[in-house]
Amino acid sequence: MGTHFFLIIFLFVIAPIVIIYLESKYSLAKKIGAVLICYGFGIFVGNVGILPAMSEAYHNLLGGEVFIPFAKMKEYLASGIVTEQDVTRNAIGFVQDMFTNITILLSLPLILFSLDVKKWMTHAKAAIGSLIIGLATVLLMIFVGYWMFKGSIPDIWKVSGMLVGVYTGGTPNMAAIKTALNVSQEIYILTHTYEMTLGAIYLVFIFSVGQKVFLWFLPAYKSHEEKPDENVPQLNVPKMDLQDEFESYDGFFKKATFLPVLAAFGLSVVILGVSFGISRLFSSEFANAVVVILVTSFGIALSFVPRIRQIKKTFQLGMYLILIFCVSVASMADVSKLANISISLFYYVGIAMFGSHILHAFIARFFKIDADTVIISGSALICSPPFVPVVASALKNREVILTGMFVGIAGYAVGNYLGVIVAYILK
Repeated sequence: MGTHFFLIIFLFVIAPIVIIYLESKYSLAKKIGAVLICYGFGIFVGNVGILPAMSEAYHNLLGGEVFIPFAKMKEYLASGIVTEQDVTRNAIGFVQDMFTNITILLSLPLILFSLDVKKWMTHAKAAIGSLIIGLATVLLMIFVGYWMFKGSIPDIWKVSGMLVGVYTGGTPNMAAIKTALNVSQEIYILTHTYEMTLGAIYLVFIFSVGQKVFLWFLPAYKSHEEKPDENVPQLNVPKMDLQDEFESYDGFFKKATFLPVLAAFGLSVVILGVSFGISRLFSSEFANAVVVILVTSFGIALSFVPRIRQIKKTFQLGMYLILIFCVSVASMADVSKLANISISLFYYVGIAMFGSHILHAFIARFFKIDADTVIISGSALICSPPFVPVVASALKNREVILTGMFVGIAGYAVGNYLGVIVAYILK
């Protein structure tokens, strides 16, 4: 296979670990975010000559696919059509494809295991209202954008499904829907590039004047900790250390943590295997979508089992797998193909992101939902849960972190369903 093959596997597995470490140690890396850094690193790996060059003959034989089956490749080599370097590049393509698809499907149950549905329903009624409004506005703006640009964006029904996913749960949902709908690498990377670019603009707005702007027409947040009535019994609700629950990898390899999370990973592998087996009962057109929906469903169902839900660091392990995906999928991007900006796609992503959040805030005014709850809910849906503590810090309101995390993780749970359903409706 050559040193290139093993070097790529090493980079895909180790680079996210290094980036996680840098994010935990340096504020600049944390502000940029591990996901964005992994994408940048992957694009660097794929476009600076680290990967072996492919011959023109091999490029033509690929025909848009990621790799050629090994048996067929062996025949091409024996007949002199391709070179040994092409064989190595083909093996790397196989690894890229495997890491792109398998890591996301394994990460979903691990992320969903941490979802405490009962607690959310009991203690987060405001979050439920904001979540419902947020989901409804995202769907509405996706449909509006579809009708505006359906004649100018290739495979727009697939793009619509991915946008529903990314603006209800984030990168995991977008990546899972990419797999479910067989979206090409070019369309996925281009859509996600625009999404990240506009997302950065959104965060700059929120970190600077966002709260002041929303307070012009939404009520201010009222702290639940202000002046408690001593005559009224207080609920003894344990506080969640969100830094430890959803961000910190400290103590991951301690025996008491590592063995249970390893068992959770094994359970995720079983879920994927069972889901794949069941999907064989369906036609090839729907098989991938069935796998994604089943993996999501099993993950949610098992989150109701206290022993599984209480396993620490399953969320972090899921995010690590997602970072491997980010490096892998970005390494498949050809930067030269991204030079031609698709204005229609850029506008579509902008309408989905900003249009849904503006409409969310407008509707929230009639339901008297406060500004901080709207901002944290919108940020959780637009940017995904890992950004919630950062946004809450900008709002100077730590009380909304739990609301944001619940909204975001619930978005993880429903995003795959909504994305696949919307895509096939628009198809």
